[in-house]
Amino acid sequence: MPPTSNSSLITLRAQSQDACFVCGPNHPHGLRIRYELAGDRSVTAHWIPTPEREGFRGVVHGGIISTVLDEAMAMAVAATECKALTGELKVRFRHHVETGEELRIRGWVVKRTKRLIETEATLTAADGSERAHAWAVFLALLKPRG
Repeated sequence: MPPTSNSSLITLRAQSQDACFVCGPNHPHGLRIRYELAGDRSVTAHWIPTPEREGFRGVVHGGIISTVLDEAMAMAVAATECKALTGELKVRFRHHVETGEELRIRGWVVKRTKRLIETEATLTAADGSERAHAWAVFLALLKPRG
């Protein structure tokens, strides 16, 4: 049952960490993807998935692809100096992703209204073809009182 008074609410804080599964350099099984801020305020990264990320033989698991795109959008939100968490995520898989394939990840903020931040991200192959496209809505965290 939800708390009935504001005094019993727990304050949630989004803090980055070196052990993040996607971008952290210290996660022993992580992806260690390095996202960079581009001039248009989007974030980009290059990624070559390894066989440990497969679902079917030779094909990267869709959950890993979703995670990578979610992280790109989260990084784009963080670049606006806003702390937020994913509230909704939708991914459209356009073509399977093979292990060993050179890929480009790009995430950006589309729109912000009060606490809601709309974002998009793409995963494209070296030839420019889109492998997956994602849309997410992030919820900006409230600043703790007092």
